[in-house]
Amino acid sequence: MASGAVFAWLAGLCLIVVLIAAQGAAEIAAAFALAGWSATALGVAHLGTLLADTIGWRALLRPAHRGPLPALLLTRWIGGSINGLLPVAQMGGEFVRARLLARSGTPGPAAGASVVVDLTAGLLTQIAFAALGIVLLVRLLGHAGDLIELALGLTLFGLLLLGFAAAQRRGLFSLLARPLHRLASGPGWRALVGNAAALDAEVALRYRRGRALTLCAAWRSLGWLAGGVELWLAFLVLGHPVGLAEAIILESLGQAVRSAGFLIPGGLGVQEGGILMSGIWLGLAPEIVLAAALLKRARELALGVPGLIVWSYLDGPARSRPESRG
Repeated sequence: MASGAVFAWLAGLCLIVVLIAAQGAAEIAAAFALAGWSATALGVAHLGTLLADTIGWRALLRPAHRGPLPALLLTRWIGGSINGLLPVAQMGGEFVRARLLARSGTPGPAAGASVVVDLTAGLLTQIAFAALGIVLLVRLLGHAGDLIELALGLTLFGLLLLGFAAAQRRGLFSLLARPLHRLASGPGWRALVGNAAALDAEVALRYRRGRALTLCAAWRSLGWLAGGVELWLAFLVLGHPVGLAEAIILESLGQAVRSAGFLIPGGLGVQEGGILMSGIWLGLAPEIVLAAALLKRARELALGVPGLIVWSYLDGPARSRPESRG
């Protein structure tokens, strides 16, 4: 683990400690005690998000490469566990997803392309989800206030993502591989350029398949909404129910802040701060908002640790196999 990643993880942990201390550790502990075993319902609710995201990813695969849904669901769970708990800038899970899919028999370029396009679709739909949260917040508050700057930031990020998607369609990976080929010679570097070209071709193919891309975006959007339902359930088990609109606002802005703080492993502390800030805007009790955010974090830990254990079993050195059939 690199020292920078350790520092980022410790910074996130310190941020959570500061947030708990500021809002009252005793009050938050009391809220957790009230939730009790009912909090396990969040894990069940999260399956809705996991399933929607997996079906969206599956839509990008050719029928011959899709395989059984439970296997893809397992791969998605492992990828999410890695992104949430390991210091990989919330991206390492995507590489593991592609590798596990390739090991199941999907050609490497097709596996990688499905993950690249799914990741892009997830980010673009997240922006739409955050925009929905801002609209709902403006309606509840009756004014835009400081939210204009947030909306402008989301718009700028959205334009950058659209540019990223356009670059993918025009051979982004070949473009990145060519300078490396010029710096060094040999079959390994030629293979790198060839693999990048194959990946570009598969990515472009997925962007041309409009129906599959639309299905992916629709299911990813449903996954973001399911996350709002999970947060709504967290408030319910804490004994302080909120409306679904409020839960969507908190979830959408919390996830947006988490993505912005991608250098912090799992958005540790950053996501909680985003949810807390949104809750204060809504006039909710800060200690209850933070308790709900921490319940989500506890769910992530409870599901993520087993995911890492399964990954170590499936992807261990002793089980290394050729990554594709061709």
